[in-house]
Amino acid sequence: MKHLYTEIDINAPVEKVWDILLDFEHYPDWNPFIKSIEGNAGVGDRLKVIIHSPDSSPMKFTPVCLKLENKTEFRWVGRLLIPGIFDGEHIFQLKEMIGDQTRFIQREKFKGILVPFFWRGLKTKTRKGFQLMNEKIKELAEADN
Repeated sequence: MKHLYTEIDINAPVEKVWDILLDFEHYPDWNPFIKSIEGNAGVGDRLKVIIHSPDSSPMKFTPVCLKLENKTEFRWVGRLLIPGIFDGEHIFQLKEMIGDQTRFIQREKFKGILVPFFWRGLKTKTRKGFQLMNEKIKELAEADN
């Protein structure tokens, strides 16, 4: 299993960051990494997601929502073909900090027989995509504070 982890501290309340994260309709307007999400974020629901890592082609996939805990965590799992080939569990976590600040954590757990073949690109391009999204969500959340 391989892991990616990024975080950013945002000078905005957790409610505001959460609202931006779950406002899928506006992702195409601001999100440089996750270009679109369609569907409901209920546990067990299937989403339609398009991601575009820097220096890569856009990728479409249909993950299943694993967890939606209000103002705390949103997670899904996406798979290539069948479980065990290439599975990615994407996790967004929000941690309330002192003084109306939020720590936004974005991470992913990869497992499957093809992960070693894609790891080099994942740890550079995908991590950069996470960081770009983190910076944009920070910019949006802090804009009206």
